[in-house]
Amino acid sequence: MKKVAVIGGGTMGNGICHVFAMNGTSVNLIEMNQELADKALATIEKNLDRMVNKEKIDSAQKVETLENIETHTSTVDGVKDVDLVVEAVPENFELKKNVFSDVDKAAPEDAILASNTSSISITKLAATTSRPEQFIGMHFFNPVPVMKLVEIVRGLDTNQETVDTIEETAKLLNKNPVEVADYPGFVSNRVLMPMINEAIYCVYEGVAEPEDVDSVMKLGMAHPMGPLRLADFIGLDVCLDILNVLHEGFKDPKYRPCPLLVKMVDAGKLGDKTGEGFYEH
Repeated sequence: MKKVAVIGGGTMGNGICHVFAMNGTSVNLIEMNQELADKALATIEKNLDRMVNKEKIDSAQKVETLENIETHTSTVDGVKDVDLVVEAVPENFELKKNVFSDVDKAAPEDAILASNTSSISITKLAATTSRPEQFIGMHFFNPVPVMKLVEIVRGLDTNQETVDTIEETAKLLNKNPVEVADYPGFVSNRVLMPMINEAIYCVYEGVAEPEDVDSVMKLGMAHPMGPLRLADFIGLDVCLDILNVLHEGFKDPKYRPCPLLVKMVDAGKLGDKTGEGFYEH
């Protein structure tokens, strides 16, 4: 991939920009306004500084990475000359549908369209475009510069050439691609979110305090981070969105979000991003 567009400069989007740019790819970072684009660039620079301090890269590599990123506030301008578009906007089908409607009209005919969605159907998103055979899921994990896994999600019409290209692209980013089928939550969140939800039920039902739930999972199951601390890190609103996708997709009550999770999201206690969730940050 000589040139890539990343739509959305939030937690996942700026991380995706970071890894493409650091591996020599020109990146168009597309945000709604220049203030958000500048904020994303500042985050990338901060993370690069951390890598320099840890001697994972040198100062010249930091400069080269930043020079590979160009910001845009127009989707049409940002995707008109790219080989790949990676969408990384919030986990909402209608929002993603609108993004891909604009992208599909403006991107080159041979460009691959990818979504970083963590749970929404790739087949359903692909069907909103004129190129479902060139549409794929490319699900990175947070923090993107650190985490090695990329779930490669094949939609119903995704062709083999697209799958092969994206798997090779992931390897060039020093990631480990794992191909999964297009079902709600794929593999990662289909397994993870019920565990997080059950941990929340333990707090809701008075079985244990958040710190104690997390201690059991860290000390007894060797998890590097407890499920409730992880939920705060992911964002409780994101966890709720994914559980709702699982619940709606499978129609199985085991995916029903815990009422405590719903109440905390309603109260605006979303975890790290707001300073308060199951822990204070």
